[in-house]
Amino acid sequence: MLELLNLSQRVKKTEYKKEKDALELKLAELQRTAHERGIPLLIIFEGWDAAGKGTLINELILPLDPRGFKVHSSLRPTAEEQLYPFLWRFWNRIPQYGQIAVLDRSWYCRLLDERIEQKTKKSVVDQTFRDVTAFERQLSDDGAIIIKFFLHISRDEQKKRFKKLMKDPSTAWRVTEDDRRRHRRYKSYFKAIEDMLAASDTGFAPWTVVEAHDRRFATLKIFRTVIERIERKLTQKPAKPGTVPENNSLGAAPASIISRLDLSQTMERAKYRRQLKAKQKHLRELEHKLYMQRIPLIIVYEGCDAAGKGGNIRRMTANLDPRGYEVVPIAAPNDIEKRHHYLWRFWTRMPKAGHITVFDRSWYGRVMVERVEGFCSTAEWRRAYREINEMEAHLAHFGAAIVKFWLQIDQKEQLKRFKARQRLKHKQWKITDEDWRNREKWDDYEHAVEEMLLRTSTPHAPWTIVESNCKWFARIKALDTVIHAIETHL
Repeated sequence: MLELLNLSQRVKKTEYKKEKDALELKLAELQRTAHERGIPLLIIFEGWDAAGKGTLINELILPLDPRGFKVHSSLRPTAEEQLYPFLWRFWNRIPQYGQIAVLDRSWYCRLLDERIEQKTKKSVVDQTFRDVTAFERQLSDDGAIIIKFFLHISRDEQKKRFKKLMKDPSTAWRVTEDDRRRHRRYKSYFKAIEDMLAASDTGFAPWTVVEAHDRRFATLKIFRTVIERIERKLTQKPAKPGTVPENNSLGAAPASIISRLDLSQTMERAKYRRQLKAKQKHLRELEHKLYMQRIPLIIVYEGCDAAGKGGNIRRMTANLDPRGYEVVPIAAPNDIEKRHHYLWRFWTRMPKAGHITVFDRSWYGRVMVERVEGFCSTAEWRRAYREINEMEAHLAHFGAAIVKFWLQIDQKEQLKRFKARQRLKHKQWKITDEDWRNREKWDDYEHAVEEMLLRTSTPHAPWTIVESNCKWFARIKALDTVIHAIETHL
């Protein structure tokens, strides 16, 4: 594809000035409209070293309102960023609804280097490509416009630009040994780039290759592309609430998982105390091993109201080193979180290598509370099954151990605990009107839970259902499950 491009195209200065003035006004107008409509825009600049990414990004942002965009340079991850999943540093740079994020280099930069230099196994690189495609689709499904530019120049043009930069002491630093190494391997990178463009050129995030020998020609092409993509998005009719996307139809989940549980399982107090102390001590030892081997651990707690999640979490973390874990309580999203993809507030809270994060409720609220209460459309919660599985798969590919608990009690036990909370002063804060309303929708929630367990229990992130009528039994089972998961990973 690249060798067919006409790199000799030029634009005269007078023509350039006339068209660019009109394009700048149009782009500024579209920025305001996209902001009003709450449409996020992600613009990615990739290309050869010395292709002019910085200059062209500057040309693009000059007519924009600076309060509505942010430019990110993502060439090299920091030491801190390397402790997180590959996409973590990009998750943190996703624009709010109505805002623009410009990436000077992106996830594709690292993938190219690792494929060419063979720093990582091909199977791992291929899997990361699939993770990236899934990530871009998730953003697009959420309403984002994704525009990807690759700036193309010939090997001779790159060599000429390197020489010019190196002649001037004030710019010589910009040509690094890595740049020269990639230039020497131009043919290898050329083939890898063509493969990358073909593999990641999708309908929701297409590539635009920009012939970048002439700055004026490249600038106009970039402006026209951005304007065309925004205008196309603005003319699309929003999906009606409840519309199911194509290829996302789901059959009914069999209501049999929860009904088969034996909720009568119990444990004697003396046995519970002996086992609790021993297992907490063992877990503390395993926490240290996780840290030494840089393995992140993600523990998710979901369950019925009053099923004992808080007490279970306290016993799980009671003997851990507080510097190595964090408990993240999840409530309704705040105003800032509502202005991002619904997974954003979870993406940004994932543990770094060697640390533990416990989520008290989680991303599964999309397919339970939000689904049952109508806080999201049918299309959104149905799409979430795939998005959640993709996110957890990416975390697992990074090496994370993932443990997911569903704590189940029956209606009789729940009512007993609700009344106890009302009666005991130090527990009254735990009971709310919302808990009583949720109880009235027990069957609806049970159906949602059945489907959630069926569709999101995967080999790398399986669900463990904890029979929780007896809190002591539930706490020991949870500890056993986490210990087993860590030992398996180690």
